[in-house]
Amino acid sequence: MAELSEQPEQVAVIKPNDDKPQSSPKSNGGLWFGITMLLIFSIAGAGFYFFTQLRDKQEGLGGEVKGELTRQVNDYQAQLTAIQSQVAALQSEIAGKEDHFNKTLADFSGLHTQKMEATRKELSDKVLQVQRQLGKTRGDWLVADAEYLLSVANERLHLVGDINTTRVALEAADQRLRESGDTGTIKIREQIAKELSQIQDINVPDLVGLYTSIQTLESEVAKLALVLPYSGKPLTPPGEASNSSAVSEDSNDLLNAAIQELEGIVTIKHSDKPVKEILTKEQAEFIREQLKVKLEMVKMALVQQNDALYQAALADLKIDVGQHFTVNDAAKKFADEISRLQTIKLRSQLPDISLSLKMLRDVTKLRIETDKALATDEEPVTQEKPAEPLDSKEPTTKPSEPIKPVDSRPSETAPPKQK
Repeated sequence: MAELSEQPEQVAVIKPNDDKPQSSPKSNGGLWFGITMLLIFSIAGAGFYFFTQLRDKQEGLGGEVKGELTRQVNDYQAQLTAIQSQVAALQSEIAGKEDHFNKTLADFSGLHTQKMEATRKELSDKVLQVQRQLGKTRGDWLVADAEYLLSVANERLHLVGDINTTRVALEAADQRLRESGDTGTIKIREQIAKELSQIQDINVPDLVGLYTSIQTLESEVAKLALVLPYSGKPLTPPGEASNSSAVSEDSNDLLNAAIQELEGIVTIKHSDKPVKEILTKEQAEFIREQLKVKLEMVKMALVQQNDALYQAALADLKIDVGQHFTVNDAAKKFADEISRLQTIKLRSQLPDISLSLKMLRDVTKLRIETDKALATDEEPVTQEKPAEPLDSKEPTTKPSEPIKPVDSRPSETAPPKQK
């Protein structure tokens, strides 16, 4: 359109020049046609070029978008795979926990069932025991009381060493068995008689008298004289000092006069043991207190009836008296009393009196088994009568009598027997 608009201007310009020759319209039209075609091809080539560039650019953008989409899809697939693996792990963990819970529940259920069975069995045993207790006669109660007395006798003898209580318990048990009238306890009573004779031979020490003797020895400790001298030691009376001093009779009156003046001040003693040191007053008191402490140990062993500790403490006490104290009348009396205490044994060889209790418990177990057998047997035991001879004068038929159950404990119906 721009080219066509320019043609009138060119015509207007050409018109004033009438002198110049006009070009032929054919040549001008071909030129313009060529220019037009050239412009068209140029525009078409430029369009094609831009179209090609645009297509390449679009293809590049499409490849980038496709690559980005592919990458995102791959990322999503990887995330999906990870999620699937986590879900699988959770499912396996849940399955494992479910199995664990099922196993724990099964174990708990089994344990609970076992406890219920044990409780049911225990209750059944208790019910049977109560039924047996309610069905016992006076003889059964006497036998049970005798069993308790025999157990008390064994405990008092071996745990406490109480001979008197043991003797009384054995005699009471024998009395209960005698009153029960059970013939099956005769051997048990014989064993009880043997055990009573064994207890009669045991010498029981007088613990109260021994304790009093030890307390008397504690009061005599202050009267004992130490071998070694110490400050504050009481002086020997003048008469004893003159007797114990070894002063040779000399005709020298001056020496005798000097000795007479020193009699009230200086005391001369003879000792078989060497004097190595002079004790302080505190050391002397410590030796006496140590002796009293050992006497307390003797009393403790006496109360506990520990014969080994009792003898060891007395031997140690006797050694201390011989080492630290002067051998005078008080010390000899003290040592003699310790020797007398050493001859006394706190615990003699105690006999074994458990055989009678064991025999009585065996009888009780036998009766319990019999009671269980009778309890499980629901039908009464019938007894068949022997056939009567044909020549009997009595009628062949008799009125039927009620059948009584068999009592396996003859001791309950038998009258009490006394020896």
